[in-house]
Amino acid sequence: MAVIALKCPSIEVAVVDISKSRIAAWNSDQLPIYEPGLDGVVKQCRGKNLFFSTDVEKHVFEADIVFVSVNTPTKTRGLGAGKAADLTYWESAARMIADVSKSDKIVVEKSTVPVKTAEAIEKILTHNGKGIKFQILSNPEFLAEGTAIQDLFNPDRVLIGGRETPEGRKAIQTLKDVYAHWVPEERILTTNLWSAELSKLAANAFLAQRISSVNAMSALCEATGANVTQVSYAVGTDTRIGPKFLNASVGFGGSCFQKDILNLVYICECNGLPEVAEYWKQVIKINDYQKSRFVNRVVSSMFNTVATKKIAILGFAFKKDTGDTRETPAIDVCKGLLGDKARLSIYDPQVTEDQIQRDLWMNKFDWDHPIHLQPTSPTTEKKVSVVWDAYEATKDADGVCILTEWDEFKTLDYQKVYDNMRKPAFIFDGRNIVNVEKLREIGFIVYSIGKPLDPWLKDMPAVA
Repeated sequence: MAVIALKCPSIEVAVVDISKSRIAAWNSDQLPIYEPGLDGVVKQCRGKNLFFSTDVEKHVFEADIVFVSVNTPTKTRGLGAGKAADLTYWESAARMIADVSKSDKIVVEKSTVPVKTAEAIEKILTHNGKGIKFQILSNPEFLAEGTAIQDLFNPDRVLIGGRETPEGRKAIQTLKDVYAHWVPEERILTTNLWSAELSKLAANAFLAQRISSVNAMSALCEATGANVTQVSYAVGTDTRIGPKFLNASVGFGGSCFQKDILNLVYICECNGLPEVAEYWKQVIKINDYQKSRFVNRVVSSMFNTVATKKIAILGFAFKKDTGDTRETPAIDVCKGLLGDKARLSIYDPQVTEDQIQRDLWMNKFDWDHPIHLQPTSPTTEKKVSVVWDAYEATKDADGVCILTEWDEFKTLDYQKVYDNMRKPAFIFDGRNIVNVEKLREIGFIVYSIGKPLDPWLKDMPAVA
């Protein structure tokens, strides 16, 4: 919305939320999320044609176009639990739009939703709309966190799906005109509703699949002495494959990949396609395998126990240049180590202690509900300390796990880190960002995903 406001000075944009604290943060100097470049865009437009408000009904009443970006968490109980999307927030938003509208509106699905959601929303709006006409469009968002502003300024494509009726086409054109302020016409794709809804799930499934493919190869590389970086480079130079999303790591995270694949699996099952569902399930299975494999490597390397040992965790966000911890592999790795009674010292330049403690205590899928509906963490004594400096985290540690590829971790003074650690000093690089040879010269025992194993590790069992 901030970028639309910046690129379309003639359009008034209001962002509304029922959470007073969140809107207060958007109106303050300290925005509630970290994203490179966002601060400047918001501050340039705020108060001119970009407004943040808790007066939801007033702004919906006045709007011509309503973007709905509410949470669509994975259901935790009932029909489709663990896979299907929970459309509770979506439905209440649709009912509210129907209640307060006195003029025709275009309602745009911005949340990632299961295919055919538009149809359900359309029914709610039509049955409650008191004769007012609503057009539903699907306009999925393809930005990536950490590069979101650039992705919005210069998108690969903007996808708009709508009904193939005269009114539907007119609605598509209205939204197309908004994006056309800065996006070249040939990059604005229009499809039917279902294609747009499915394209988002498919794109995320394909990206996650690439990560799981290279992670599966990383296990084989370790077993055979191949180097996954060399393998993925050789594979990526094939122009049909391309080099992106081929970095082996401790696993993918983020709010979309796992959720969208589970959703895709559920849709396949509901449509009588168990083989297709099974195929996509494997992408998540390999991701879970990669995380548990990493934990097993840590434990088995350190004489098969990490009980009472101090492990430094460098990085908690699911990738660099974002403070987002949703579904970050760090959560599962930390829980695995805590399950073996390790003491953790965690440092991430963008994630607060409160967020980390909450993530480690929350149940699966809780994060995708509004904050006031999330359980609060217990205040009992914790085996986790959160510090604000990498050297503090690694001081007196037995091992270091690098779980986010922040640039600063590439340039740490590893001699200093080594001198202040207990010996033997272990580094487990879950992002393949350190210079393995250099660290071994210093004296570290190094495990780097998909790289030839340190002689020390060769004698240790790979998977417990």
